[in-house]
Amino acid sequence: MTVTLADVAARAQVSPATVSRVLNGNYPVAATTRERVLRAVDELDYVLNGPASALAAATSDLVGILVNDIADPFFGIMAAAIQSEIGGPGGRAGGERLGVVCNTGGSPERELTYLTLLQRQRAAAVVLTGGAVENTAHATAVATKLRKLADAGTRVVLCGRPPAPADTDAVALTFDNRGGGQELTEHLIELGHRRMGYIAGPEERTTTRHRLEGHRAALAAHGIPDDPAWTVHGRYDRRAGYEATLELLRREPSLTAVVAANDTVALGACAALRDSGLRIPDDVSVVGFDDLPFSVDAVPALTTVRLPLSEAGALAGRVAMGREEAPEGGIVTVRGELMVRGSTGVPKG
Repeated sequence: MTVTLADVAARAQVSPATVSRVLNGNYPVAATTRERVLRAVDELDYVLNGPASALAAATSDLVGILVNDIADPFFGIMAAAIQSEIGGPGGRAGGERLGVVCNTGGSPERELTYLTLLQRQRAAAVVLTGGAVENTAHATAVATKLRKLADAGTRVVLCGRPPAPADTDAVALTFDNRGGGQELTEHLIELGHRRMGYIAGPEERTTTRHRLEGHRAALAAHGIPDDPAWTVHGRYDRRAGYEATLELLRREPSLTAVVAANDTVALGACAALRDSGLRIPDDVSVVGFDDLPFSVDAVPALTTVRLPLSEAGALAGRVAMGREEAPEGGIVTVRGELMVRGSTGVPKG
């Protein structure tokens, strides 16, 4: 039996017009009402008929690219590479798909909303970029969405994200954040550092946990105590890096190195150290992660782990388009490369 707009309205206890406004996103709707409508859409597995060109086929010409923050170069580089492979304006010659970037702002609720809307539009493919939220209920909800997308013929690719349950049929290009985090700290230990502060990302993100686990693995391998006071969590931005570094210096003025969650955080750390009258790397060494384009131009140039963001994004795009076969087992581990530059050196004394 076909589910109609009226069925969704009845389940959500709103008018059909309100359901239409929520799904089209063209009119303000209260957050609680929107949530109720989207829950009804999920429960009834409602998929609105798209344009006439999509009705005759299992999927449309749309490819959704989900990012946390398109202004963040980490996501912008991947999104651009994915776009270049799937076609559409500015994409590969002869491309047949239209890539739409969906900016979640790091909101789990918005991520689920976009997946619902892409299912409704019968997207040809969906690519989710970056780390996942560490929340069992959200992970279950996302897995359910991915199963529905796959059942409808949508290809699902995870780029820089941990694998989803096998029955979702999602291909995962996962970054070796643990390995990269361990290699960075090993580099500092080899230089002679023992008092290292760590600026971690948001606690609820898988990327945060994996990179921190790599750091701690390196400490444990060398018998160096992991003092909880030497780890501060914050956002993945420059201001968080600045504030966290000042807090670390307040807690332990004798730190000889700062390990930052990513390159943007590392820039904030460098600014805080300079404003505190400390020299890099003479007084304090600093390392980042990702090797974003500005890292080599920092003064001094930033030691970091290079993730092949553009190459990973391009591969995700080809898999999403069906131009490259999914790997056996559906998982590819993308490893980083340590880039040693001027921001690290031997500690004083």
